[in-house]
Amino acid sequence: MHLHEYQAKKLFAEYGIPVPAGRLLEAPASAAAVAGELGGDAWVVKAQVHAGGRGKGGGVRLVRSMEELAEAAADLIGSRLVTRQTGPQGLPVSAVLVEQTIALSQEYYLGMLVDRSRERIAIMASAAGGMDIETVAASDPAAIHTELVVPAAGLQPYQCRNLACALGLQGASVAAFTRMLTGAWRLLNAVDASLLEINPLALTGDGELLALDAKLDIDDNALFRQPSLAQLQDASQEDEREHAARSHGLNYITLDGDIACMVNGAGLAMATMDLIKLHGGRPANFLDVGGGATAERVAEAFKLILSDAHVRAILVNIFGGIVRCDLIAEGILQAIEEVHVDIPVVVRLEGTNAAQGLAMIESSGLDVQTAPDLTGAAQMAVAAAGGGSAA
Repeated sequence: MHLHEYQAKKLFAEYGIPVPAGRLLEAPASAAAVAGELGGDAWVVKAQVHAGGRGKGGGVRLVRSMEELAEAAADLIGSRLVTRQTGPQGLPVSAVLVEQTIALSQEYYLGMLVDRSRERIAIMASAAGGMDIETVAASDPAAIHTELVVPAAGLQPYQCRNLACALGLQGASVAAFTRMLTGAWRLLNAVDASLLEINPLALTGDGELLALDAKLDIDDNALFRQPSLAQLQDASQEDEREHAARSHGLNYITLDGDIACMVNGAGLAMATMDLIKLHGGRPANFLDVGGGATAERVAEAFKLILSDAHVRAILVNIFGGIVRCDLIAEGILQAIEEVHVDIPVVVRLEGTNAAQGLAMIESSGLDVQTAPDLTGAAQMAVAAAGGGSAA
């Protein structure tokens, strides 16, 4: 789950990570009041969306008067911000974060993430922070310095010193960096974060370190023990179908193809999409109904699939290990009748009571094709969508 910048910065402050003074602005009419609270004669206005690249997309603006502040807020609030990460449709802006301007002498990058392949927390830092950090990482990997933290041992002082030295920090700035990094480590663990990022991390003219931007992602699998954070979820920043799927216990990701997939098991879902691509088709989604799929969950999955106007065929691929295929077949037939499916449906069942399930589908009188194996199912789905011919 993503947090907005203002939400992440509130947590940063609680864990001793210095952030600029700022106020959330949800209505342009309140611009003067916010400016008065912050003081000064120049401010930074930042659109609050779950996407990077806001600066280059026009979502971060420097204003030098209350009039400019009100104009920037009115322009951004209620708009859709398009960045390299949002796609052409953009994301809605419901509020902006207004912050005091900072005189900085250097921009750094600092990030923490779960490195699953190494079973470590990777802490990355670079003296080349700012809007082009992705370019730096691609063109000059040596500019990104990494420390791997063993979770059981925790962050060690020498690792803080190593990164501070790599950034070229000296004197009191080393101690300030160590305190900030220690706070970030505690926050990462306390909120079950999978990613914490500060870009840029600014060194001010008087030697202070400030998190000018903040990104914090919470592990979805840990939200059950983070109820207060779960309440911060902003559904407006998510794909509508993906949000609806989560409420029904489904794992759904929208893709740009026209063959919908309904599969039980993430690995099997990936294999199903691979075979669709292999035979010339394009998957419209990743959809895992789970190992304990029920008729009700199958019906909700069909509703999700049919809400995508691009879908021209549906491939259902179920392996009956925990679940019985005859029960799934019953759910498929009920769902097709309930939601009035009017596009081709191809079903492949394998495992417990697969023969009974296929017999139920074939004798139902409904326009549903059955396939003997996954390869055949993929070929039939591609042909049904108009992308090839069944073998």
